[in-house]
Amino acid sequence: MMKDADFLYNNSNGTIEGHLFREIHGQPVLWEETYKAVCEKRDHLSVFLSKIFKISDLQIVLSGAGSSAFIGEILQQPFYNNTRISTTVVPTTDLVTHPKGLFKKSIPTLLISFARSGDSPESVATFDLAERMHDVIYHLIITCNPEGNLAKKAYNKDNAYVFVLPEESNDQALAMTGSFTSMCLAGLLISDIGNNNTNLHSVEKLKNYGDLILKKYASELKQVAALAFKHIIFLGSGGLKGAAKESHLKLLEMTDGRVTCQYDSFLGFRHGPRAGIDDSTLLVYLFSGDPYVYNYEVDLVKSIRQTESFLFSIGVGQCINKAEDMGLNLTINLGVEEEKIPDDYFAVCSVLPAQIMAFYKSLELGLPPDSPSQKGGINRIVQGVSIYPY
Repeated sequence: MMKDADFLYNNSNGTIEGHLFREIHGQPVLWEETYKAVCEKRDHLSVFLSKIFKISDLQIVLSGAGSSAFIGEILQQPFYNNTRISTTVVPTTDLVTHPKGLFKKSIPTLLISFARSGDSPESVATFDLAERMHDVIYHLIITCNPEGNLAKKAYNKDNAYVFVLPEESNDQALAMTGSFTSMCLAGLLISDIGNNNTNLHSVEKLKNYGDLILKKYASELKQVAALAFKHIIFLGSGGLKGAAKESHLKLLEMTDGRVTCQYDSFLGFRHGPRAGIDDSTLLVYLFSGDPYVYNYEVDLVKSIRQTESFLFSIGVGQCINKAEDMGLNLTINLGVEEEKIPDDYFAVCSVLPAQIMAFYKSLELGLPPDSPSQKGGINRIVQGVSIYPY
């Protein structure tokens, strides 16, 4: 573990003690601990889930608010692939306002809720609404806080299971970093709970990838953060689009909105959104390790290079061999082509470059990284949400 002195940092206002630097750099070890925590609860999780997965016409709903909702976008395909059960992603912020249209009373449902604190009003309200509006409902709570209101709702209920991540996952800075990646990894492992031993190989490589990004590329990402970009665009395909969405939010939060942020899929970006590229734009490509998908991604990179003027570009991927001429290539691999991890796992570490750039950009703008929202409109736990009777 890092000592306090390791996460002292300087900005224009002097030296500040903070959590965010430590929380960003602590993620590779946290992923190891997350794997161990899932293994320790494997038998309990298997018993709970196996009876649910046998229910005819079951649907899985992945939910959360803000970054926690983006986890579902990364995990939707893995949950379907590993369970062959219809899986959808619906944020709690949608379920609370439109319960009648989104809760399907007669369809047996496993609601999987991701929550750092479990104290967001929408998370608790979604639990209560699901209990009322489904004939058959089960809950799997994946949370960083065993004392959160959401966890307390679920304890001692026969139709609910609370999986609590290691204590270090409950990050204290405004921006979700370790909480996001560890909940994402936990969800991946739980979706394939019968194969934890097999998936250890991917987890070990994921940790090595995280260490590589932090040790090899952090200084270069700090230099990129010093560039005068006013607009940043993250692109990803499949689950990596969810990672792009989380990445764009990190820069938006940590710069207090002073940098305009955007995300999309590679193919979706062609259909209008690329009009936003200008001379002040930083482009970040999160490349797939699947050669089939990668072909489509490289085509877009070439097209943009030929027709648009932009400030700088970054490629993040396990094998960047066609998209040369990047301003910065973050080639994340261990030197062997066959050693790539699935995109589902790569999505977990693919958000680290955005976290690092967001940290240094906030310092450059004179903002305290732990709490960059100068007007107080954004808080670690959302404020000001009233829950009305339905």
